[in-house]
Amino acid sequence: MVRGKALAHCGLFLLSLWLCIQSVPISVDKTKEKPQEELEPPQSADTGLHYDRYLREVIEYLEKDPHFKEKLKKANMDDIKLGKLSKELDFVHHNFRTKLDELKREEMNRLRMLIKAKHDIEGGNGRTVDHHALLKQFEHLNHLNPDTFEVEDLDRLIRSATKDLENFDKGSHDEFKRYEMMKEHERRERLKSMNEEDRMKEEQHYEEMKKKHADHPKVNHPGSEDQLKEVWQETDGLDPDDFDPKTFFKIHDSNGDGFFDESELEALFTKELEKVYNSENEEDDMVEMEEERLRMREHVMNEVDTNKDRLVSLNEFMAATKKEDFLEKEEWETLDQNPPYTEEELQEFEQQLANEENDINKKSADLQKRREELERKEEELNAQKLGLQQAVEEMERLKAQSSNAEVKQPRAAVAESDVPGNSQPQPPGHQQQDVPVPGHS
Repeated sequence: MVRGKALAHCGLFLLSLWLCIQSVPISVDKTKEKPQEELEPPQSADTGLHYDRYLREVIEYLEKDPHFKEKLKKANMDDIKLGKLSKELDFVHHNFRTKLDELKREEMNRLRMLIKAKHDIEGGNGRTVDHHALLKQFEHLNHLNPDTFEVEDLDRLIRSATKDLENFDKGSHDEFKRYEMMKEHERRERLKSMNEEDRMKEEQHYEEMKKKHADHPKVNHPGSEDQLKEVWQETDGLDPDDFDPKTFFKIHDSNGDGFFDESELEALFTKELEKVYNSENEEDDMVEMEEERLRMREHVMNEVDTNKDRLVSLNEFMAATKKEDFLEKEEWETLDQNPPYTEEELQEFEQQLANEENDINKKSADLQKRREELERKEEELNAQKLGLQQAVEEMERLKAQSSNAEVKQPRAAVAESDVPGNSQPQPPGHQQQDVPVPGHS
């Protein structure tokens, strides 16, 4: 939801391409209100696109070229959509084109690394790689020419940023819807684990918080006279009887580009949102506040942004103040009056969670079986290893015994031959006679 604020920060450049980038200033005399040297440069919000940095750097260098900057000031939205502005790239100074070439090569290398990493991760887990999704990473540049930045690259960048940013609001709503359903699912699961007494207390507390949250001052319709007059009086400190739409526009066009981008527009709803949400209150959810802010901005854009460039020009704003809807007196219906999901959708979501949990449990059980099987095989291998080691040791022992026996046998034969009188072999049948010893009879 925060990413939704990033759309449209700059007047006439590249449709959605300039949505979150510092715009080319359009002559609006605001120096009387504040000295020029005190003005801070507008801050660029992150678009949330995976090629956000590349987008910013390309625009930064294009804006530095005097010729392209002049063409930009004179361009209208149709020219941008038809790619006429992109053709002016051929006249951009060589130094800037060289830098654009370098930026493109860096972006190509970054995408290749990301794709390789995703391929390795998914391939290593036995999952099928979605090659179509991987190729979509390159839609914002011409990957067939990886070295130089050409007109086609600028065209692709415009188309991709336009399409991707237009999908952000829908993505934000879907994320919020899932968030709310998950929150309710977890609440119901907690109730199931409680005893009857605690469950009743929890339900009572829940209803009290809902009632307390719904008890707030009237929320004016976004973009209505009453809503803008409230900002004029409470934020700007001016007399509501002196309300002047043109002056109001110039005061709140914070970057002085002659347009309300989406961030500037959303800032106008702060007072209305503060009536409903307070971060210090237990009953107020700040995620819901950002969704409420997005809904308000979408409502005003649908009513005021007639050329659908996601910017509100002074002419569009002035025209809207003359419509009947500008005098809308009915209270804005907040999220507590417009639940983001039905009970049927919640049940379907819970069934999806149950299916996912079953899949996880099944995979966990399969992994446990594989682990047990591996442990069993490891034990068998260890037993075989131990048996083999014992066999080797036994063979070594027997070999050592055999060597010892061979060494002892020749030594015994030598000792017997050293006895006197046994130096010559005796003939068969010979009887050894006694030899007289001197001194004896």
